[in-house]
Amino acid sequence: MRNIELRHSFPHLLPGRSLKNLVPGFVLALLAMPALAAEQSQGNVLTLGGGVDVAPRYSGSDKTRVSAAQVVEYAMANGFFIGTTRGIGYGNNIGNLDYSAALSYRVGRKDKDVSSDSISSGSDELRGMGEIKGSAIVVPGLEYRVTDWLHLQLQAEVPVSERDNGEAVHFGISSPFYTSPKNDVTLALTGNWGSGKYMQTYYGVSAAQSSASGFARHDVGAGIYIYSMNLDWTHRLTSRWSVLASAGVTQLTGDAGDSPIVQRKTSPTGSLKVTYSF
Repeated sequence: MRNIELRHSFPHLLPGRSLKNLVPGFVLALLAMPALAAEQSQGNVLTLGGGVDVAPRYSGSDKTRVSAAQVVEYAMANGFFIGTTRGIGYGNNIGNLDYSAALSYRVGRKDKDVSSDSISSGSDELRGMGEIKGSAIVVPGLEYRVTDWLHLQLQAEVPVSERDNGEAVHFGISSPFYTSPKNDVTLALTGNWGSGKYMQTYYGVSAAQSSASGFARHDVGAGIYIYSMNLDWTHRLTSRWSVLASAGVTQLTGDAGDSPIVQRKTSPTGSLKVTYSF
């Protein structure tokens, strides 16, 4: 089963967990290496890694934040998976159609600056806007391989907690235009649609928020709110060690782009990670 992962910022399974909180989990994973190594021959794979992510402090911020990135992914040969990227779920395929469903987590947003090892977004520029709590979400996904170099992707977010945060749909195309024994390079173009609740939560300004923050009131309806383009490169150092690099750009549009909290519509993003699989 291929990893269906569209390029947008939402699914993290470990809400509000800092790097120091993850250390015990890494230690347990290392202690489990002998048993898991034996399982790998049956197709089960554990991937551990870390690095940095570069993104705006919140969607629309003109300030960039470098944050710690952790990778803990366990994929089973029968299609079940659990990890910090895709959540807990199952995936399989029928011919050229890959499908998956997972329980994951959409990070929240604070109205103050957050530390580099927090997965939540936030900025002091949002003072008075209040905190948006994170949501547990169901994430169904589809990917259809039209050709080896053209894949169509569709993914939804349906909150099961904090349901007033709203639903989102992500659609896109990806092109794995270069593949070799050591390298994979993929170009991805993604669009993102939000329900009325989603748009008002993340880009709207209510009367109460306007009074507290000083931002002008802004009502937002359902629609496409952001486009993104990403170039991803995976370099395999050995059969177990890999380097993952990504560079991209996002463009806010529509009512979201016109929100008074948006200070910059076009923002660069990137990441650099090192992983070990066994």
